[in-house]
Amino acid sequence: MRLARALTLALTTSLTLAACGRVADSRVNPFNWFGRAESRTVVVAADPAALPPGTRLVDQVTALDVNRTRDGAIVTATGIPPTQGWWDATLLPRTAGAAGTAVPVDGVVTLRFVVTPPPGPTRQSTPQSRQLTAGLFLSNGDLEGVSRIVVEGAQNAMTSSR
Repeated sequence: MRLARALTLALTTSLTLAACGRVADSRVNPFNWFGRAESRTVVVAADPAALPPGTRLVDQVTALDVNRTRDGAIVTATGIPPTQGWWDATLLPRTAGAAGTAVPVDGVVTLRFVVTPPPGPTRQSTPQSRQLTAGLFLSNGDLEGVSRIVVEGAQNAMTSSR
């Protein structure tokens, strides 16, 4: 009798742990709602009038992370400008609501990775020395109905989908 209980307990525990592994990798788990980012080459026709004065899109977006929080998600993007000295990296919604919050279009939130150029000529140096990172918090309300987040640069865009 004691052996049967121990065997039943061991079997139940192993099945429970196996099920947890499946939930951790499933779409039911809210921490998996946005997956790995994918890069695609695009020609982004950035209207200079749509960007803040004196800014440009970063040349290339190299990384995109969407980290879920209790109240929403933090979108973090890394980009590389053409030379050193660029600053004030910001993620701006392409379509913004009255309060400046991101408004999804057909389930997609599109953010522009905007940077300010240096005041004068600078050296190019290595890509690692030119990296800039920008972040933006999106609330649960902002994420309602969103299936994909896109961050645009001048030469490419990166996407993260649910």
